[in-house]
Amino acid sequence: MTHTFVNTSGSTADSAPVRLHVVQAGPATGPLIILLHGFPEFWFGWKQQIEALAEAGFWVWVPDQRGYNISDKPTAVDAYGLDTLASDVVSLINAAGREKAVIVGHDWGAAVAWWTAVSYPERVERLVALNVPHPIVMKRFASRDIGQLFRSWYIGFFQLPWLPEVVVRLGNWAFLAQTMTRSSRENTFAEDDLKQYRAAWSQPGAARAMINWYRASFQKPPIRRNNIRVRVPTLLIWGVKDQFLKREMAQPSIDLCDSGRVVFIESATHWVQHEEAQRVTELIIGE
Repeated sequence: MTHTFVNTSGSTADSAPVRLHVVQAGPATGPLIILLHGFPEFWFGWKQQIEALAEAGFWVWVPDQRGYNISDKPTAVDAYGLDTLASDVVSLINAAGREKAVIVGHDWGAAVAWWTAVSYPERVERLVALNVPHPIVMKRFASRDIGQLFRSWYIGFFQLPWLPEVVVRLGNWAFLAQTMTRSSRENTFAEDDLKQYRAAWSQPGAARAMINWYRASFQKPPIRRNNIRVRVPTLLIWGVKDQFLKREMAQPSIDLCDSGRVVFIESATHWVQHEEAQRVTELIIGE
């Protein structure tokens, strides 16, 4: 693996250029695949997929998305709108000198991956989303489904000013560490793993930037699209024991795809790429 930095293009005030830290592996002649982490992870969340995908012949790019770890962290909430996050992905594809890429995302990274496929279908070879529905489906369920509202309580909490940043820092980042360990299968995250995460969370400005993703989902919603269908081949992988997101959102998401399917992994939680690493890698490669 190599570590580098890529500057995004930044075409609007909300998407001013930022510098993204990117981990790369595999042959530069292979098909480009971009792995997008979610909250509260960073590139390290794909550690069990990177080398396997590289060995399969992919040119693997794994960014710390804006606001995370050692990538730039704009202070404005507007800098984390979904349209801007999708434009970062296009900047990565451009930086690689490619027309298209396979886009894989988990959690918030999956939301970005979905929206990139909706907004820039010509730049996406295929889409693989893990444990997050199409953003339009998420919006519908989050506003109408009582069960999902309860599961998403933290989204409302993160809308508060300054207090969430204070809470997540308490007890050496206990809130975030316990969120991961208590919602995953036993021993999914070893103490050495959590040490890596705490180092990333401790980067200056990271706590506010990560939480600003949630604030932007309310304050900077994406531009309304005339067509919200996903026209590229799509695979949705879903760990059924997810404590945060209901599986009932999976099929409606696939219904918005011209060519899509969902694979449920009954024994997995929200952290499916950690718990069923080989299976997830095989599904990514095999599509």
